[in-house]
Amino acid sequence: MARKRDYYEVLGVSRDASDSEIKRAYRKLALELHPDRNPGNKEAEEKFKEVTEAYEVLSDPEKRKLYDQYGHSMGESPFSGAEGFGGFGFGTTFSDIFNDIFSEFFGSSTQRRRATRGEDILYRLDISFIEAAKGVDKEINVSQRIICHVCDGEGVKPGAKPIVCGKCNGTGQIRQQHGFFSIARTCTSCGGTGRIIRDYCPECGGNGYVNRLKKVKVAVPPGVNTGTRLRIQREGNAGHYGGPPGDLYIEINVREHEFFKRNKNDVLCEVPITMVQAALGTEIIVPTIDGKERIVIPPGTQNGAQFKIKGKGFPDIHSKRRGDQIVSIIVEIPTNLSEKQKALLREFESLMTEKNSPRNKSFFEKIRNLF
Repeated sequence: MARKRDYYEVLGVSRDASDSEIKRAYRKLALELHPDRNPGNKEAEEKFKEVTEAYEVLSDPEKRKLYDQYGHSMGESPFSGAEGFGGFGFGTTFSDIFNDIFSEFFGSSTQRRRATRGEDILYRLDISFIEAAKGVDKEINVSQRIICHVCDGEGVKPGAKPIVCGKCNGTGQIRQQHGFFSIARTCTSCGGTGRIIRDYCPECGGNGYVNRLKKVKVAVPPGVNTGTRLRIQREGNAGHYGGPPGDLYIEINVREHEFFKRNKNDVLCEVPITMVQAALGTEIIVPTIDGKERIVIPPGTQNGAQFKIKGKGFPDIHSKRRGDQIVSIIVEIPTNLSEKQKALLREFESLMTEKNSPRNKSFFEKIRNLF
């Protein structure tokens, strides 16, 4: 049997080296000798086992103390019966070493479990036309994913611990060598996490997260429109492994109004009047988003004529400057006339002159000239 080298010599450190110096030395050698970096190299594999065995002993204060006292003497030391690499428990201690060190170099489960920001949540909120114009405070119930309070996000039953996946040795990947190429695929045993949970948390079922409904207050500013998105910071899903939570986005949907429509920041409204009101002129009351307004309809108002009520539109969501309300007049032609009404209209028509219908006269003159 080949003589075992001194553990300090294996790691290339002095006998009074500090814990951090020992760890640094092991990191360097492990990176250099790891089998994933040296596929098929038996010599590198044996050296990797040797430096790992040395580190497992020298990184443990009790084992290091006994090693300094007894060395490799199997007959007298408490390490009796150990057989090289396997004798020092390539289990719990090495698992901790592996997770701590190789995650930095090989993309193991620990690296993939680095702190990352939680996902954003999108919530669609329906509001009325007037609420969009005036602004409104709403309280909504949002389904959030939060860290499980029983296992603190580990997914493991309290008192139990996950173990390193034996199939991928904690890397989360299975590497296959094809000539000059090394192809990595996700480990099917652990799903790419690098660890196996045998005792799942009873609260989250091993997921590490649970869902809850949370009441969130939303301040909808005046001037929003369908499609406007409001962001509430840190009200999204919980972060991964200590990362910050995501944000909550509120997407606005403005319901249609019975009377009003919106064009940019202007409010459009159609108001019907009779042909007599249009001919003689009148005053009418029209609705606005702020209440009622009186407007004057001058004599001879035509169908489709528009009147502007300044400052009665939507506020601009950025500048707060308000648009206008545009009132479109619809001259309603009477229907279901009685015989007396028809007779009066015929009499009225007989009294009409070209002066009373200038557009009518102009139109037919153009037609005659055209043909």
